[in-house]
Amino acid sequence: MNERETDSEAVLPGVAPVERAAPASQLECDGEIFEVRPDEFGGAHYTWRSGPNPGYGFSTSPSSDDVEQHQTNIRSFLSMIDPRTGYIEDD
Repeated sequence: MNERETDSEAVLPGVAPVERAAPASQLECDGEIFEVRPDEFGGAHYTWRSGPNPGYGFSTSPSSDDVEQHQTNIRSFLSMIDPRTGYIEDD
């Protein structure tokens, strides 16, 4: 058996174990609410809490603790959203 098979934690792609997840903060930008969670690689994951699609968002790397930079990242993301679907529009 390898180390992964003996580990008691389930390994799921894209899902951080709760005890290892960094604390999230909420940020309001242009009337929209995002949850911002730093990752272990110096990036950040943004979840669009007030958006129409649960769990939808984006990630950036590297990231900083600067609120204005987070708002710039969020505005860039929102500028690509198709208002009919709530997803990034296809070209």
